[in-house]
Amino acid sequence: MISPLVSTSCQLLGQFHLNGMHMAGDVVLGGLFEIHIFSVFPDLSFTSEPQHPTCHSFDVLGFRQAQTMAFAIDEINRNSNLLPNVTLGYSLYDNCLSLGIGFRAALSLASGQEEQFILDKTCAGNPPVVGIVGDASSTRSIAISAVLGLYRVPMVSYFATCSCLSDRQKFPSFFRTIPSDAFQVRAMIQILRHFGWTWAGLLVSDDDYGLHAARSFQSDLAQSGGGCLAYLEVLPWGNDPAKLRRIVDVMRKSTARVVIAFTHENLMINLMKEVVRQNVTGLQWIVSEAFTTVLQTPQFMPYLGGTLGIAIRRGHIPGFRDFLLQMRSDLQHNSYGNILVKKFWEHTFQCRFAPPQAGWLEAGGSLCTGQEDLENVDTELLDISNLRPEYNVYKAVYALAYALDDMLQCEPGRGPFSGNSCATLQRLVPWQLVYYLEKVNFTTPFGDQVSFDENGDVLPIYDVMNWLWLPDGQTKVQNVGEVKESAKGEELTLHEDKIFWNFETKQPPRSVCSESCPPGTRMARKKGEPECCFDCIPCSEGKITNKTDSMECTSCPEDFWSSPNRDHCVPKKTEFLSYYEPLGICLTTASLLGTFICVIVLGIFIHYRSTPIVRANNSELSFQLLLSLKLCFLCSLLFIGRPRLWTCQLRHAAFGISFVLCVSCILVKTIVVLAVFKASKPGGGAHLKWFGPLQQRGTVLVLTSIQAAICTAWLVSSSPAPHKNTQYHNDKIVYECVVGSTVGFGVLLGYIGLLAILSCLIAFLARNLPDTFNEAKLITFSMLIFCAVWVAFVPAYVSSPGKYADAVEVFAILASSFGLLVSLFGPKCYIILLRPERNTKKAIMGRGIES
Repeated sequence: MISPLVSTSCQLLGQFHLNGMHMAGDVVLGGLFEIHIFSVFPDLSFTSEPQHPTCHSFDVLGFRQAQTMAFAIDEINRNSNLLPNVTLGYSLYDNCLSLGIGFRAALSLASGQEEQFILDKTCAGNPPVVGIVGDASSTRSIAISAVLGLYRVPMVSYFATCSCLSDRQKFPSFFRTIPSDAFQVRAMIQILRHFGWTWAGLLVSDDDYGLHAARSFQSDLAQSGGGCLAYLEVLPWGNDPAKLRRIVDVMRKSTARVVIAFTHENLMINLMKEVVRQNVTGLQWIVSEAFTTVLQTPQFMPYLGGTLGIAIRRGHIPGFRDFLLQMRSDLQHNSYGNILVKKFWEHTFQCRFAPPQAGWLEAGGSLCTGQEDLENVDTELLDISNLRPEYNVYKAVYALAYALDDMLQCEPGRGPFSGNSCATLQRLVPWQLVYYLEKVNFTTPFGDQVSFDENGDVLPIYDVMNWLWLPDGQTKVQNVGEVKESAKGEELTLHEDKIFWNFETKQPPRSVCSESCPPGTRMARKKGEPECCFDCIPCSEGKITNKTDSMECTSCPEDFWSSPNRDHCVPKKTEFLSYYEPLGICLTTASLLGTFICVIVLGIFIHYRSTPIVRANNSELSFQLLLSLKLCFLCSLLFIGRPRLWTCQLRHAAFGISFVLCVSCILVKTIVVLAVFKASKPGGGAHLKWFGPLQQRGTVLVLTSIQAAICTAWLVSSSPAPHKNTQYHNDKIVYECVVGSTVGFGVLLGYIGLLAILSCLIAFLARNLPDTFNEAKLITFSMLIFCAVWVAFVPAYVSSPGKYADAVEVFAILASSFGLLVSLFGPKCYIILLRPERNTKKAIMGRGIES
């Protein structure tokens, strides 16, 4: 027995008075739209029943969006292929651009508006609505979806873009047919990068829409390296002259020529009034979808002309205009369900339906008959050439319809829910529809694919619009491109030839904090400034601009050096003692000249070999000496030209052996002079006997063989080799021969020096021999020259870098060779050629000159 205190009839605690449109159906979809743009809340004294808020300023565009939902449901009901045998209905409410009213409308949709309902023992039946299309605002969508999400009621927004709504943990049943602001921000960054704008200001609204966009801009801009924000300003709600004046002053003083506005139309209007007052021109604006297709007024176009805007994808909805013209039939029923249609009619024709409010007729107002013709009045309702939010509403309704259709096609026993069950209209719960909504995938008649990702976001695509200011003062918003998501990322397509630039040059402006560093310099950030503000510092020698990291300079490879402009690497200059440079030519000429003189002297000696002066001075040793001198002259050529392995190995060996052969001959000649003098004394024949021609040859051979052995040991143990020396000059490669073993080189020179000193000492002892032509004097003089040259050579060689060390060694070889040649053979050739009367045995022996 039921207690008298308990009734089977329940009553709602209260009912909200909302502007709405309704149509019954088997399944009802809810909708939230901005149809009035102002709301007034009464004072709350709580001494009497609180009054409901009222809405003012009818918005025709918001009403058209609501009519789009009504049209889409009507079109679906007439489609036998989509939801056959199921009639869709709708309940659409006006949120009056207020969170409080929007929340009231959402709760009414979720719980129903019936004042009284009867408890059913089976609890069977549909929920008041199975899904909601809306809301238009990010802030209202966040609040409403946070509550409805607790019950997993699906909500498909057509205009809420805040990236925060992609958080599936907070908003598990929220979907949208407009791209997230995260994509819109990236789309704007694509435009900045396309035109090379790295320095821009950002204006945002003081709400979730603007503040989340500001955070996305700051993070995405830094990650992409696409630029920096010169300033970030939050626009105030309402008209705050002081704050607006300060913001516009910042814009005017900034060097950034590009301004990004991520805000709402009403906030932008207040800002632009201050821009006009301060006459701030020369700015390139980039605006978000919130007001891309509005605000083109003659007052603002001198400042906003050429603006680039991100706009919602425009679509074409066939039959929509005819549907709007049929609205008159709804006025025949004076019902609660048609209140928004009546308000539109009254707003459009400036009349009132009976009974009008008091004083209307007395003030000259007219009554609405419902027979007025829409085609005879100028109204934005019938302008369907630019359907953007409406197209998103259309897609949202179809997304819910396709989800319902997929759900009803489930085969019993093969369903996705527990026990492989399927959802039914009789026991449908909202979360079951969420499952099918996540898998929706269809194509609109306009050719756009609609599906949702794991965050409930639609496949992103935006149109890029340009505000065209015509010469006659008229304005036009034209499509100049699009940006969409693809497998490659964000793809921006722009038709630059169609873009209107509001500058004298008719070209895109330049907006950078610091100009790009020219080649050969690197960026040095300014302390306390954004990374886009920098100085350009020239790269140091040997380094060039780093193409991947503009903050650093890249060192050139080892064999390369930086060009004079430091913009690319060039092969280093090579340096060695060349045959083609003046120094090399002079040394080569001197070497060949010395060789040629040796040949001439040898020819003279061969021709006059029977004369006393040639025979008296051991002609065989003279011939060997001339041959060795010729080798000395020729070996100097090995020091000229680019060093190679064989020339490095051969040059010092040839030099050492040639000079030892030369000095050995001189040493033997000196000993022979002493032996001859000793032999001329009584009992001195033995001296000459023990130093005859065979012994002379053997001595030369043995002394030369020792040097050959030294050279062989040196080459085997630590051979000289070519070397690229980069220590002398940073920008040059000096090719030189490293001696390999300093000890080997020292022993080679020391052995030559030992023989030279020995020759010099012996010749010095024999300098006063009584012969008129005493060769010992010449040998002493020649050895003094030889020793002086090579003593001076050592410090000069050590202190000379690169090719000059080779030149010093060649000069020492040539100087000592010429010294020996001139000292030893000059006087003899003089006598042979110019004083033949002295070329006699008597003259040589000192007994007079034959006449």
